[in-house]
Amino acid sequence: MSDLAIDLSMTRLDAAAPEFRARLADLLAFNDATDSAVGSAVTEILGAVRARGDAAVIEYTSRFDRLNTAAMAELELSQADLQAALGNLPLRLEQALRQAAERVRLYHERQRQESWTYSEADGTVLGQQVTPLDRVGLYVPGGKAAYPSSVLMNAIPAKVAGVKELIMVVPTPDGARNDLVLAAAAVAGVDRVFTIGGAQAVAALAYGTETIPQVDKIVGPGNAYVAEAKRRVFGVVGIDMIAGPSEILVICDGGTDPDWIAMDLFSQAEHDELAQSILVSPDAAFLDAVAASIRKLLPTMPRQDVIATSLANRGGLILCRDLDEAAEIANFIAPEHLELSVEDPDALLPKIRHAGAIFMGRNTCEALGDYCAGPNHVLPTSRTARFSSPLGVYDFQKRSSLIHVSAEGAKSLGEIAAALAYGEGLQAHGRSAEYRVGRA
Repeated sequence: MSDLAIDLSMTRLDAAAPEFRARLADLLAFNDATDSAVGSAVTEILGAVRARGDAAVIEYTSRFDRLNTAAMAELELSQADLQAALGNLPLRLEQALRQAAERVRLYHERQRQESWTYSEADGTVLGQQVTPLDRVGLYVPGGKAAYPSSVLMNAIPAKVAGVKELIMVVPTPDGARNDLVLAAAAVAGVDRVFTIGGAQAVAALAYGTETIPQVDKIVGPGNAYVAEAKRRVFGVVGIDMIAGPSEILVICDGGTDPDWIAMDLFSQAEHDELAQSILVSPDAAFLDAVAASIRKLLPTMPRQDVIATSLANRGGLILCRDLDEAAEIANFIAPEHLELSVEDPDALLPKIRHAGAIFMGRNTCEALGDYCAGPNHVLPTSRTARFSSPLGVYDFQKRSSLIHVSAEGAKSLGEIAAALAYGEGLQAHGRSAEYRVGRA
């Protein structure tokens, strides 16, 4: 990287400036429109897999991943394969994987929802029955982007919810398997694994083939083709979300080591060039110090080119009046990850309304949440934290309303229902209710 690139100029904003909101909106803007070539390819692949099943999946796997196989059975890994991958790990890595899995499991066990009922005076019983999804598909990136942490974060909540069958798809270009990803599948309790990827894998999970059964929901990250395929099959099956680039917003009062904050910003910027890292502080000198730390530390990073591009194009250093204004800015941004790197994060927390995950205090770096803190790292991006939540056990459970009306209750409820039904002009509804009243 050139010295010019290292001395990158991040966007500097002042919340007191009259054009601040407009400039902040420009910084946050992200174009997620699907490339027409991607859309056309996905349309073709979805249609082919739906029509020809296994044969189409084999054909696309051969073309895109360069795996020559004659049967789908050759693309399925056994539980012995997963255990062998686990056994191949260095002891320290295996222990870290198991420890992270246990922490994720313990956290998500607290999210499990239970069925409930209550009785009214006339004997009518109302309630809610909570049941797990029957079968879930988990997409895991392969090749360069191999994330065992994503396996844990998606698979463990599903299993805690009681999902009976979890099917993982992971591409293995040129036959290269990632032992850490497969080991994570073993630790998380994945039931079946197929070495397929791309839109063809999403199609197989959504529509089912002769070998791969149709699932109820598809979760997990992927490239543009995977994201577009998930978008297209939504409605046939459920999906978790269509995630945008990774984001971090740090609020700091100026009391944290600027090197720490710089590295926290790097931790998201290194994902890809479209990732977004923003620091908000009421201390102008601290913003300067962090900028200096960025210039100092950037040349030490293996992914310095990606980080530099991300920070230069989408990064920001924002000066605010005080922490109250910092919280207002955070609520507008609604970030995926929010670090409250301040002396008293508990005092600031009630002022935060919109964030995917909130990391409290100077010692709580976002990277801990990515791997082992316990809460899920699958989080809403692109300001969707205003209305959505992290992936959790509740995403793998569904709720059915329970209504058991007594004979006495049917009389009083029937009168109410009939009046409203006739008011809407729905005669059969009204008559149906009146039969229970006894006067139809």
